[in-house]
Amino acid sequence: MPEFYALLNNSVLFWSLLSCLLAQIFKIIFNLFSTGEIRFGIMFETGGMPSSHSALITGAASGVGYQSGFNSSIFALAVAIALIVMYDASGVRKSAGIQAAEINKLSKKLDPQSDELLLKETLGHTKIEVIVGSLLGPLITLPGMFFLGSPLKIFDLIIN
Repeated sequence: MPEFYALLNNSVLFWSLLSCLLAQIFKIIFNLFSTGEIRFGIMFETGGMPSSHSALITGAASGVGYQSGFNSSIFALAVAIALIVMYDASGVRKSAGIQAAEINKLSKKLDPQSDELLLKETLGHTKIEVIVGSLLGPLITLPGMFFLGSPLKIFDLIIN
């Protein structure tokens, strides 16, 4: 039971996960403005505006910095991991999506009547999607930690 209590008292985890969730919800709103349709399923897809991976990792990194100090070694490690995640989202995964699109074109060209499933093309993010996600993380995490704290503290504020 003490482990569960410690988990509920982890404000960095709570607020960074909330940043990720809100980024996924924002995808519905951005999709509505760009296509004119509401698609709730977009929350469960990779890619799109904003990058929820970037929101999660920058939220966690900024929370670690706030809690442990922005001059701590653990914050430096968190920033390094954040940079790797964001590079992967806009580089490696984006390239895999471009390759998937080309493979899909070839597949359709070779056999236009084929009913086989095509490869998923929206795997990564554009640079702007990563930047917006990376700003969203700290914008949610830091005020949340500063003003409200951990889920246990929030629950205590509601009850008392």
